[in-house]
Amino acid sequence: MLSMQLMNDLRRIDLNLLVILDALLTEQHVTRAAERLHLSQPAVSHALARLRDMLGDPLLVRQGGSLVPTARALELATPLAEALAHVQALLAPNRFDPASAKRRFRVAMSDYSAAIFLPRLVRMLRRDAPGIDLQIIQASREGMVDAVLNGDLDLAAGVFPDTPAELRITSLFEEHYTCLVDRDSLPADGALDLATYLSRPHVLLEMRGSGTPEIERALTAIRQRRHVAISLPHWGVAPQLIEGTDLILTVSSRGLLNIDHQALVAVPPPFHIPSFAVELAWHARRGGDVGLQWFIGRVQDVLA
Repeated sequence: MLSMQLMNDLRRIDLNLLVILDALLTEQHVTRAAERLHLSQPAVSHALARLRDMLGDPLLVRQGGSLVPTARALELATPLAEALAHVQALLAPNRFDPASAKRRFRVAMSDYSAAIFLPRLVRMLRRDAPGIDLQIIQASREGMVDAVLNGDLDLAAGVFPDTPAELRITSLFEEHYTCLVDRDSLPADGALDLATYLSRPHVLLEMRGSGTPEIERALTAIRQRRHVAISLPHWGVAPQLIEGTDLILTVSSRGLLNIDHQALVAVPPPFHIPSFAVELAWHARRGGDVGLQWFIGRVQDVLA
């Protein structure tokens, strides 16, 4: 009886509409969804009208210059993506061919992350998947999460201590903090003690107000505060600000791989700052995207 009911339900549904709905929920933009599906914009607009009538819900409503999913659409997003992923796995388990694929991935990362793995990743792509293009953007942690959730990004690389249930996360590597100082500004014994750390001015790396809360939380735990003399969003130039000054830069250790070791020295912080994981984040509804999953695997490979 259940099988007959299912067959009757499927007869009433054009399954292509579900593919279009998935693209619309991912992109939240009719034109981008049309480009993703290689359809015309009017065809996608017509499909959206049919979906609204079929499901009895507007699904996507305009706010300003963008489309925002309704509560009903958000309920449908993950089970729809999972269902389409199962169908795709049944019909075309090995459909993605990196050597011939033509695709652009939109990825958010800081210049810290870019310096660590982007050159190796690009060399691998040019060798094995020359039709794959990359669009790299910078954003705060909150901006990355929001962009992945609303479909503006395929992937984000960063630190995500608190993530919504809709995101999927995989760890890339463990990282710890270190302090960069001018070599001549260190005490005679070459160590950086807490009193010196607190008495000196600091450089703070932050992107749109996101800052580095791990450092401030660690200082709060020992009931201390530091004086931030310079705040900026640029990883690349930050070490250059330290040379010839009394400034201290407390940053992730891998971001200091290419410093001038004659003038500058990296030393451990004089208090405990917990280590952390650098991660990749993507939307759960993209779990069936074999191209994206292939790309995630290549990022992991270059860091192996």
